[in-house]
Amino acid sequence: MKIFLSWLKNYKKEAFFAPFFKLVEAVFELIVPLIIADIIDAVSSGAGKQYIIKKGMHLILLAVLGLMVSITAQFFAARAAVGVSGELRRSLFDRIMGMDASEVDKAGTSTLITRMTADISQVQNGINMTLRLLLRSPIIVFGAMIMAFTVDRQCAFIFCIAVPFLALIVIGITRLSIPMFSKVQTLLDKVMLSSRENLTGVRVIRAFNLQDSEVRSFRENNNELKFRQTRSSNFAALTNPITFIVVNIAASALICKGAVRVNIGAISQGDAVAILNYMSQILVELLKLTNLIMIITKSLASADRVSKAMAEGGISGEEERGSFKADAYDFASDEKSGSASSGYIVFDHVHARYALSSHDALSDISFSVKKGSSVGIIGGTGCGKSTLVNLIPAVYPSSEGDIFIDGKNIKGINVPDLRKKIGCVPQKSVLFKGTIRSNLMIGNKDATDEEMISALKAAQCFDFVSEKGGLDAEVNQGGKNFSGGQRQRLCIARALVRKPDILILDDSTSALDFLTEKKIKEEIAKLEETTVFIVSQRASSVMACDLIIVLEDGMQAGCGTHDELLKNCPVYDEIYHSQFERKEEAV
Repeated sequence: MKIFLSWLKNYKKEAFFAPFFKLVEAVFELIVPLIIADIIDAVSSGAGKQYIIKKGMHLILLAVLGLMVSITAQFFAARAAVGVSGELRRSLFDRIMGMDASEVDKAGTSTLITRMTADISQVQNGINMTLRLLLRSPIIVFGAMIMAFTVDRQCAFIFCIAVPFLALIVIGITRLSIPMFSKVQTLLDKVMLSSRENLTGVRVIRAFNLQDSEVRSFRENNNELKFRQTRSSNFAALTNPITFIVVNIAASALICKGAVRVNIGAISQGDAVAILNYMSQILVELLKLTNLIMIITKSLASADRVSKAMAEGGISGEEERGSFKADAYDFASDEKSGSASSGYIVFDHVHARYALSSHDALSDISFSVKKGSSVGIIGGTGCGKSTLVNLIPAVYPSSEGDIFIDGKNIKGINVPDLRKKIGCVPQKSVLFKGTIRSNLMIGNKDATDEEMISALKAAQCFDFVSEKGGLDAEVNQGGKNFSGGQRQRLCIARALVRKPDILILDDSTSALDFLTEKKIKEEIAKLEETTVFIVSQRASSVMACDLIIVLEDGMQAGCGTHDELLKNCPVYDEIYHSQFERKEEAV
């Protein structure tokens, strides 16, 4: 509950007035049985119509006032709940956008989506119902008990036995329900993950005829979720019948006791009816409180998940992947390496390790790059090529060693400032729903139409963009209305329009023919002040680079020019001649 209070700090007015008006409504409701008792006694004593009509008008007035304050309370409660949920979504989205890749890998996309949507919706519902009923229901219960004492103490002692017993039942079931609902939300992550993977990979599933196995897998996850939801809901629903049993037993005892008290003249018939009405009010409010407890239980489980997602390093998910783990960094290391002055970009004995791995993904990588030069990174699948270039924009942190850019250790550079200098084209070509213009402006929000067109031409995609309608041509979600090669070229254009100091091309021409790739490289070569990193498995893509880094199993197998590596690096020689005929073989 402390979580709710902390989130409501910007809605103190709403958090006060919502329960306040509900309390006013509760007071009106507690007065009603007394007026009804007065009417019954008045009829029994033969009072005139005027008195009865007057009392009836009092009941109508209380009903109207109760409706007005109830609507007002609902307005404030809804305003607070919607406001908090909106702020939570914004904050959680900002938090996710600020996560480094290791945190996203650890959490998993599915659990982040669930927390952004289902969990925050549960929190919104919980705050709304809490402000409306959390104080009202107990006030009605204890207020009805107190009012019963003002009518007849002996009958009211039945309340003293029933109400504490009911409170114990509700508290006990609530404490046992919270872990169950937390498990349900975790299983919802699994179902979300299964749904997401099937939707995004539907073509692969169909191509390999895996529909039946995926349906079975989804059904297993869904059935487990259904079982857990049913079990937790049924357990929580035990509150209703148990409450009914206890309240009905108390009502029966109250009727018997009241009848005896009426017969001996200790109380009037109206008083007996008033006490019974108070018992009915308690029953109704306890049922409301039971439903509220179920809602709060689910909300607290969701609130805990959301708060962990908001906390630094506090999130974990079903979709765990390898994530990098960086050691504590001493900023004095900026001055501990003299190699920083030997090049524009310097890797000084850099290591990188996945948190769940027992060995380094990259080991002892050292090289120096001059400004405006081109660097090729080549090696077999899984040797750490993408890992290496991802260290430059601090997508992942290095676990050991230092990386310097223009003489500054990147661990001491503000990440947004660092990434402003870098244009990156990742392995997977990602376009966003909108237009070509909006996608290019992700690279440079201040880019002019001329700059965008220039970037499109350099990336060899101006022709097909013109055919589709120019800069305002529509881009579907994920760029599905473009081919793989077109998406790659648009991503290259997006990086070029940024006019970066450092350009990273991570296997970004794999879907292009050799002629198109050659033209793009020629355009990139014109960027004399831009340092270019080209990741590829094709020797033809990197052989013209000023420096080529050869990786094998995460280690630096060679570093030099094409000719130097052919002579001195067996790994590069093998890669090159697996793609080109040896001269002696050609002869």
